[in-house]
Amino acid sequence: MQTPSAAHGWQHTHVFDEGNPLAERNTLWAVVLTAVMMVLEIAGGWTFNSMALLADGWHMSSHALALGLAVLAYAAARRLSGDGRFAFGTWKIEVLGGYSSAIVLALIAALMLFQSVERLISPAAIHYDEAIAIGIAGLIVNLICAWLLRGQHDHHHEDDHAHRHGGHAHDHGHGHDDLNQRAAYIHVVTDAATSVLAIVALIGGKLWGADWLDPVMGIVGAVLVAYWAYGLLRESGRVLLDAEMHAPVVEEIREVIAQSPIRAEICDLHVWRVGRGKYACILALATDAEVSPDYFKSQLRIHEELVHISVEVNRPMACID
Repeated sequence: MQTPSAAHGWQHTHVFDEGNPLAERNTLWAVVLTAVMMVLEIAGGWTFNSMALLADGWHMSSHALALGLAVLAYAAARRLSGDGRFAFGTWKIEVLGGYSSAIVLALIAALMLFQSVERLISPAAIHYDEAIAIGIAGLIVNLICAWLLRGQHDHHHEDDHAHRHGGHAHDHGHGHDDLNQRAAYIHVVTDAATSVLAIVALIGGKLWGADWLDPVMGIVGAVLVAYWAYGLLRESGRVLLDAEMHAPVVEEIREVIAQSPIRAEICDLHVWRVGRGKYACILALATDAEVSPDYFKSQLRIHEELVHISVEVNRPMACID
């Protein structure tokens, strides 16, 4: 029987993501700036009868909500990181925040579209000078928020990984990014684009009397928001549903087993993400050799993105259905 001290030696942490305190703090600042500008744009849109400005304000409100959810997700993931109920850590709380904000974003896009079409059918007088001033102020706030939320991507990772593992670099795309921060960043960049559309529409209406530009740009903004909502839903949903078997690390696992000095056949393989660029895997192998699972685990650990590895070794017949 294993003694308590020996058993303790086999224990390991299930905190697979170290968090991102800097991104959490910067996102909080972005929430404050976005919320203030959101109120100004919505109030200005109603006051000065600008559909494009109002649409941009509603668009900014969706981003204020999304950024708020990002902050709450950071805080919850950090606070619950040591909670044993989360078998593979709390990183997916951040992903769930992104998924939730995408749903709200889609609803905002529908509201923007409805109001823009309504204003296109029933035009109203617009106070262009005031509306343009508020639109420019909103754009400036968006650019400041984008600067706060710019990501510090791990460009050094591939070179460092290659150096320590014989020149074999791996391209994992955005796998090493902070998904929560990246989602917040794209939110404000998309909002900045909508602000530009609003300003262009207002200037066009003022100079050439093209009042129809304002609601049309509102419709364009709604489509832009809907497109981003769809992309965010797809990306975050894939992570939440563990649809990760297309990740490059899956083929790397297969390569390790295929190149192992001891011949083994993969019976079953499951890979899912548990952090930023970090994965867990369950691997079932069949081999005639008398070898322990630790033999294959040691070979798989060359890939540092694999932070939780479970290996089962069977006789060849175990692979036959």
